[in-house]
Amino acid sequence: MNDDVRNIVLGVVAAGLSAALGWLARTYLWKRKLRRKQAFFGLPDNSESLLVVNREAGGPELSVMRHDVFALLELSALIKDCGAHAQVIAHDAAQQGFGERTEFCVGGPSSNRRMAAHLHSLLPGIRVNVDPEPGPDRGAFQIGSERYRLEPGKGEYVILARLTAGNTARPVFLFCGQRAITNQAATRYVARNHERLARKHGNNSFVILLKVVNSQAYGPDVVELVADVTRASQTPLPAVPARSTHRAS
Repeated sequence: MNDDVRNIVLGVVAAGLSAALGWLARTYLWKRKLRRKQAFFGLPDNSESLLVVNREAGGPELSVMRHDVFALLELSALIKDCGAHAQVIAHDAAQQGFGERTEFCVGGPSSNRRMAAHLHSLLPGIRVNVDPEPGPDRGAFQIGSERYRLEPGKGEYVILARLTAGNTARPVFLFCGQRAITNQAATRYVARNHERLARKHGNNSFVILLKVVNSQAYGPDVVELVADVTRASQTPLPAVPARSTHRAS
């Protein structure tokens, strides 16, 4: 074998080794990223999860608002990416505890009994005005001493929460919005920002308040982080009126 042939063989071998090492490195990084995503969502390989949905007011059985359907699609893609499975269940049929399976609960307490139960039991510092009568506080959130009013199409709020009952329990994710489009905005937000949320909160419980800006023009895409309200949402509300009011600007 002369020097030219030897150099060609060595070059091919070196290229093959580099490609193999590169593939192994990319596979390792991809698997590490996947494991972190699975840990955050509580969705190991082949695990089961629940998608708990509300029903459209006045609609037939299993009739779901269009934007809530879009929210379910966002969550279904997340679950599939984690290699897990999902079961869609109506809010009034989900008569079970939590912690055995990851749960994604979508919708406000006025149309989702399961959400109302979670807020009452797990987040006593949050009160949602479910009065059907028109008024400036209809649909408003009270969190601690702060009140966040709904301005349809201009400024709308949604609560995004990750809650756990212990280190070994699967989490419950709440997407509690003032309108259906805000539920979709929150699911899209967590899909896009789960890595940042995991870095900040780890796999611990958290509650954040988001504002959907000008949904009549931008749909669910423009979302602002208003505040981390974890502590306030877990402190029972006193029987006094809120001291201040926020209106979307």
